[in-house]
Formats: sequence, structure tokens, C-alpha cells
Amino acid sequence: MILITGAAGKTGKAVLRALAEKRQPVKAFVFHPGQIQEVKGLGAREVLVGDLRDVDALEQAMQGVNSIYHIPPNVHPDEVTIGQKIIAAAAANGVTHFIYHSVLHPQIEAMPHHWKKMRVEEQLFESGLSFTILQPAVYMQNILVNLKNIIEAGKYSIPYAVESRISMVDLEDVAQAAALVLTENLLHAGATYELAGTPPMAQSEVAAILSERLGRTVIAERIPVETWERNARASGMGDYQVDTLVKMFSYYDRFGLSGDTHVLSWLLNRPPASLGTFVIREALGRLHNVP
Repeated sequence: MILITGAAGKTGKAVLRALAEKRQPVKAFVFHPGQIQEVKGLGAREVLVGDLRDVDALEQAMQGVNSIYHIPPNVHPDEVTIGQKIIAAAAANGVTHFIYHSVLHPQIEAMPHHWKKMRVEEQLFESGLSFTILQPAVYMQNILVNLKNIIEAGKYSIPYAVESRISMVDLEDVAQAAALVLTENLLHAGATYELAGTPPMAQSEVAAILSERLGRTVIAERIPVETWERNARASGMGDYQVDTLVKMFSYYDRFGLSGDTHVLSWLLNRPPASLGTFVIREALGRLHNVP
């Protein structure tokens, strides 16, 4: 049995779909009761509702589990503590393999949510568990947040320089790599895999690909970070999340975030999805459904 934490998020759902294709038994850990039916519909055999900071809930989740795919809560202030607790519960309950969903270049202290993942990776090194660490680049799916503005105004709006060079990856490729590692875990014990699907691209290049694939002019536009922050707070985002992401944008602005595509190509035994392929598959499919 495979346990997936954060199973109701976009990453968890993608991994669930990939494991369902391989007919793997999955236990899903979710935060809200309202998420139970959705993850069951994606193939979860069992669903537990709880808080990843709750030791008793983690103890219950470990029962009958051989492998864990731990997806930490997105930009969460307690990510290191959560990591400590779930690693300890896995070690205490005889889990044979622990796969950690980290991030590309967790060594970057200037981005707190990256740095926290490095601290969790360090705990894995010292845990005695057999483990694999996956470090995905920025998801191509994040572009879809801007889809309405891209379609209606022809603007790809970002709160950092349009010259910032960033590697991206299709979440579906990440999910396929995760499913592979989960079903062949002994072959990947002790490995850390950087998962990038594209070479680093300027955001103006991203806009050019959007233009080509969507058949309309799209221009990369830098918006003031204050505008992004105001909109984020209005949407209900908390102080920690806003402050952390502002620091991330500042880092992107100065240094970008570059990865290499060879590891993902090797894992999948094929080239990763290009941004153009992703746009055709996802953005064009939603084009006529944009409100």
C-alpha cells in the first residue's frame, strides 16, 4: 500500500491518476472531509482525514503502508515540523521507502519555502529510511492561473522581470516520474532527482510560445509586486504565504531558477513535455471555457 499525503492538491491528484494507471493500491491523506469523494474517484482505495501535525493521525495513516509519497502543504510555516513528524512515524512503523516531494534547488536560503525543504531532506538523510527525493521545477500548470488575462488582454503578467530565466516542468511528467519511483523504489533508493522539463527560458520566450500556440499575440508584462501582493491578500492568502512568495519573486528577478532536463528524460525514457506541447494540451482545451 502506498500512502500519499496532500493527496487532494494538484500534485497529489496527478500522482493518484498516474498510480491508478498502474493499478497500485493507494491510501490518501487529506485535510478536509469534503475532499474524500474526489480522491476516491481518482483511485484511492482508502482515505484518511487529518492534520499532518497530528501524531495520532499519522500513526493511523502508517498502518499497512509500505511506501510513502510525502507532498508537504504548499508554502506552510510548519513544513519542517511536519516533515519531522511524518519521517519519525514512517521509521517507527516499518515503512520500507519514503519519497519526498521537494523542490528544484532547495539550497536557496533566500526562498524560505525552498530552504525548509532542504531541512526536511537533511532529516531524511539521518532517518535510516530508504528514500528518494524528487525536486521538480516550476509547474507549467501555474501559467493557467493567468489564462483569462492571457486570452482577453494578450498579457502574461508576472511580478518579476520578463528577462528572468526559469526552467519549467509539466506536472503530468512529474506524476509519471513519481509513479515510476513508487513502483520501482528499490532501484531508486538514496537518489535525488532534479525534475526539469525545459531549459531555462526568459518570460518573454514563454509569451512567444503562448502567442504561437494560441494564435494570438501575447506579451510578457511585469506588474508591480505591490499589485500582486494586494491581489493575493484580497484573495485570502495569509501573511506567511504572501511574504514568502514575494521573496521568491525577488529571487527570480535577480537569478531566475535553472534546471537540467536530462534526469527527467532518463526517468521517463522519453523527452519531457515541451511548453508548446503543454499549451496545446491544456490551454487550448480551456480556451472556450474561460469565463
